[in-house]
Amino acid sequence: MTPIKWSSSFFPTLPRLFDDFFTRDLNDWSNNHFSSTNTTLPSVNIRESNDGFLVEMAAPGMKKGDFKIELDNEYLKISSEKQTEQETNDTQRYTRREFSYQSFVRSFHLPKSVVDTNKINARYENGILQVLIPKREEAKALPPRQIQVA
Repeated sequence: MTPIKWSSSFFPTLPRLFDDFFTRDLNDWSNNHFSSTNTTLPSVNIRESNDGFLVEMAAPGMKKGDFKIELDNEYLKISSEKQTEQETNDTQRYTRREFSYQSFVRSFHLPKSVVDTNKINARYENGILQVLIPKREEAKALPPRQIQVA
């Protein structure tokens, strides 16, 4: 979160308000989701092959247990909640103490006619969550074949 300097005059902030309004891409839902607190969602790469889809989510500093992955009908939901609080005892004095709280939810539509929802698996390694979503056999592209003319 970026500290905001309070100004008694409202007018100096108007140019920034207009800049934000005119420079934001309404179709860009990648990272900021118009958050006034500058929070971000983890970036995602989705790669398709003939065998399935690979969802890669950048989430450094987390552990396997921090993720919750659910399949609800045709929606894959990846979420996380992580709260860190530093313990202090009665002899410690502090003038500022900050808590760390991170959470996100990302959802993806998975048509049952295309993906095999029973074989989805996930792993977390080196700050990247990978979710492998295999395609159904009938949804895989068939290689081209030659047809003989009779």
